[in-house]
Amino acid sequence: QVTLVESGGGSVQAGGSLRLSCAASGSTANRETMAWFRQAPSKERTGVAVIRRDGITTYEDSVRGRFIISRDNAKNVLYLEMTSLKPEDTATYYCAADPSRWSSLRHLLNKPASFTYWGQGTQVTVSS
Repeated sequence: QVTLVESGGGSVQAGGSLRLSCAASGSTANRETMAWFRQAPSKERTGVAVIRRDGITTYEDSVRGRFIISRDNAKNVLYLEMTSLKPEDTATYYCAADPSRWSSLRHLLNKPASFTYWGQGTQVTVSS
């Protein structure tokens, strides 16, 4: 079992920055792969970034160069540093974890069902 709790969301103007955190508890074996997903009203939940325990990452194209996913395994925290925020980044952001060590991460961006554990989400609103 893994419990994930996101924090750090808020409302910012376009061009601003936010840093999301996801505090994890439970078995570390169930957090081999972690990710951030986001979902806007009436839209599908889509992957933002994925990170493996060893630090290997992948990003959705629209956030590459603006967002950085990282994890502190000793502190059991997953981060998403977001800069140059755009109105289209507005969504509820979810932290996710899965026990599988995926050898290729990019395909996970459109497969939220691959992740076993989820946080409650934190809202990010970017105004124009």
